[in-house]
Amino acid sequence: MRRASALPQRADVLIIGAGASGAVAARYLAERGFDVVCLEQGGWLSASDYPGDKPEWELAAAKQWHHDPNVRGLPVDYPCEVSGAEVAPLMFSAVGGSTIHYGGHWVRLLPSDFRVRTLDGVADDWPITYEELQPYYERAELDFAVAGLAGDPAYPDGAGPPLPAHPIGKAGRKAAEGMNRLGWHWWPGPQAIASRDTGNLRQCARFGTCESGCPHGAKASVDLTHWPVAIGHGARLVTGARVREITTDPTGLATGALWIDRDGAEHWQEADVVLVAANGVGTPRLLLLSASPDHPDGLANSSGLVGKRLMLHPCASVVGVYEEQLESWLGPVGQLIQSMEFYESDPDRGFVRGGKWDLMSSGGPMRMVDLAGERTGADLQRFLQGTLGHAIDWGTIAEDLPTEDNTVTLDTALTDTDGIPAPRITYRIPENTRRLMDFHMDRMTEAHEAAGALQTIPLPLLDDQPGHLLGTARMGDDPANSVVDPFGRTHDVPNLYILDGSVFVTAGGCNPTATIAALALRFAEEIARRAPLQQVPA
Repeated sequence: MRRASALPQRADVLIIGAGASGAVAARYLAERGFDVVCLEQGGWLSASDYPGDKPEWELAAAKQWHHDPNVRGLPVDYPCEVSGAEVAPLMFSAVGGSTIHYGGHWVRLLPSDFRVRTLDGVADDWPITYEELQPYYERAELDFAVAGLAGDPAYPDGAGPPLPAHPIGKAGRKAAEGMNRLGWHWWPGPQAIASRDTGNLRQCARFGTCESGCPHGAKASVDLTHWPVAIGHGARLVTGARVREITTDPTGLATGALWIDRDGAEHWQEADVVLVAANGVGTPRLLLLSASPDHPDGLANSSGLVGKRLMLHPCASVVGVYEEQLESWLGPVGQLIQSMEFYESDPDRGFVRGGKWDLMSSGGPMRMVDLAGERTGADLQRFLQGTLGHAIDWGTIAEDLPTEDNTVTLDTALTDTDGIPAPRITYRIPENTRRLMDFHMDRMTEAHEAAGALQTIPLPLLDDQPGHLLGTARMGDDPANSVVDPFGRTHDVPNLYILDGSVFVTAGGCNPTATIAALALRFAEEIARRAPLQQVPA
């Protein structure tokens, strides 16, 4: 077991959350000599903990390794009240956060994603551009050992991924044949999964169980890529630390955080600067929990937007079943290939924006049983024989436009194991998103048919995907309609920053981790640059 070293009475920087954004900032700041403390409610895991190389893998993935904290029900998780949500929030509490169970899809937003108001007349433009963020995308890809192929025509020119792309396999080639027949874009899927040994990562062994933790140590979860470096430069990481409040002084500055250890004892960690990296649900929850007479509606919430405009990226997919044995249980998961063919808006479709497609491995026998529906007995046996290894899955991530009706608030009854109010999720899929998903499902069916599928199985809404928690503390130049500035600093509290997907203005139609990491790197650089000028508590 790893033990935290002695903690300073007061840190230069306190980070709340040890997932992707918190780890990126901790590494950058610790490497530059800042005294960094991070509080994480989960603990350390190791490759041997993960179920993917064990016979009971699919059973474990359906319970204690499930993406949904309400299903897992582990003591380190907090529950979410979701009776008013059409899509449940998915997350993981551990050193590494949701990078433990993400698929490693490493996709940048496109330039158009930063200009949605200008181009499509909906939502808002970001206060930064793709071009401003591009250098941070490229630096983050080095740190996350991204594997891929340079030159994707969907993107502007720039540096390609540092590692070579993974083989797309029989399944990827079969799907690509259909896309070629239709003349549609596809590209080998970039992913934060090592295609050769590098740093602390090993070359992918293609278990195909990435979303319940990589038992081989190939996937770039930040417990492997970032925290060892940060700790080596003096960062102190405290596990089992559940934060219940960010504290402030009479001048309006953040002074630190109150947290509870696993024995129920309360502690206070002081800091000059506080960085919140608790995800798009945990961050607004903590800001609302930190209400005080000076901040009656929650900390950093003068705009009233903390917890509003939640975007969850509902996902749909179509499974195609083929005559050939495609070995489609093989990883990485990740994505074998991806497509941006229907990513940009087309006014003739009856909706705005679009989504990225990803071709996924089909999974093991239990996944095939789920697809079998009501089949039993010999009929079920024939279905399993015809689908296991023969099925591939085109999925789409739907652009999820922000609406103030989709929210994170505090529940009045449900609490976590320390008695702290749980988040209440209110979320309805916007009508534009529904039309978008229907269109993409029709096109994915066409893609399977063009590739020669014998059968297609539509899955209109995936209940265990994707875990993208965005938009609940949005970025902007104007304090009246945003929570943080273009560098993640809250407008109301000059020494309080937000690093995670909460700051997204719009969601885009692709996986957000690359953008979260790039933003966290950009924010950390600015925090270091302005340190001599930073207001701090007396």
